[in-house]
Amino acid sequence: MPASIDELLSLARTIAGEAGELVHARREAGVQIAATKTAPEDIVTAADRESEDLIRGRIADARPGDGFCGEESDATASSTGLTWVVDPIDGTVNYLYDIPAYAVSVAVVEGDPDPATWRALAAAVVNPTNGELYSASAGGGAYLGGRRLRVATGKQLSLALVGTGFSYDSRRRGLQAEAVSRLIPRVRDIRRIGSAALDLCAVAAGRLDAYYEKGLKPWDHAGGALVAAEAGATVAGLHGAPAGRALTIAAEPGLFAQLEPVLDELGVIDR
Repeated sequence: MPASIDELLSLARTIAGEAGELVHARREAGVQIAATKTAPEDIVTAADRESEDLIRGRIADARPGDGFCGEESDATASSTGLTWVVDPIDGTVNYLYDIPAYAVSVAVVEGDPDPATWRALAAAVVNPTNGELYSASAGGGAYLGGRRLRVATGKQLSLALVGTGFSYDSRRRGLQAEAVSRLIPRVRDIRRIGSAALDLCAVAAGRLDAYYEKGLKPWDHAGGALVAAEAGATVAGLHGAPAGRALTIAAEPGLFAQLEPVLDELGVIDR
């Protein structure tokens, strides 16, 4: 079904907002853990599943034939060339503890749901705790509400506030912490917020100067990566590789050029 990017963006914004309201209401009522995934720390709540069901249903109603790739349900192949890549709650542990840093991320991409090959078209990322809605479209810029976002330039690595995240696997998390301990003396400071989608949007909004993380799934970064890129950030892996599971780095181009070799030196991609 043909659609303009503006139409896709409008749909992403509407659906993300509706799912955000649902997620917030369920948090107010109390969280129920439905299951664990890769580790006991890696949880799924009933609200994760309910949010994804809502998003999936709204997309199916509006865009029959589009593919779907979400964190909590089976993928559906596309007959239109478009696939929706969705994280119903990014930052579920924050959600469990009522830490106000979790997000609903809704993105639509052209091609297969593979960060190495897709072309992101439109995205919306909402923080349900404060109603902040980030959005972006290919070639159309990035916004926080109605405010256009642009990354600041000229930042030196030594003065950069850098965000990151850690694996649910305790062994890998320890190795990642070792790398952070060696990075801290070379930057202003480190932040671990707990939501990759919000971290990427924070780079776009100037709340972080840079962000990196290994192990991200497509739904973790599809929305936030487009927001960051449309705000002027370079979003990629090491040595020209696309952002993805091996490594995702986001920063304005000059800072990216300073941070990338340091992360390579620290062996982040091998951890």
